[in-house]
Amino acid sequence: MRITIQIDDELLMTLKEQARRQKSSLTHLVNQTLCAGLQAAKAPAANKPLFQERPHSMGAPKLCLNKALDLAAALEDEEITHCVRYWKKRVQRAT
Repeated sequence: MRITIQIDDELLMTLKEQARRQKSSLTHLVNQTLCAGLQAAKAPAANKPLFQERPHSMGAPKLCLNKALDLAAALEDEEITHCVRYWKKRVQRAT
């Protein structure tokens, strides 16, 4: 059966190159590739190993993290203040 499909240029060049290497037609290679893709999609997920995270003890916290957001805000404020002072000095020197 004939059908018209749109294939990305880069993919088409790769398929043509592989067809030349295998000394087969582009149609045959596209059919093989589509069949392999469909078979892989049908494969049950049980064959694939599941990723499992292994927990690791990181020990007792060295800092009290109850006020971590307050600490982060204070550090951010300090950095902004530093930047503002730096640019003010720079502007004063330029004028």
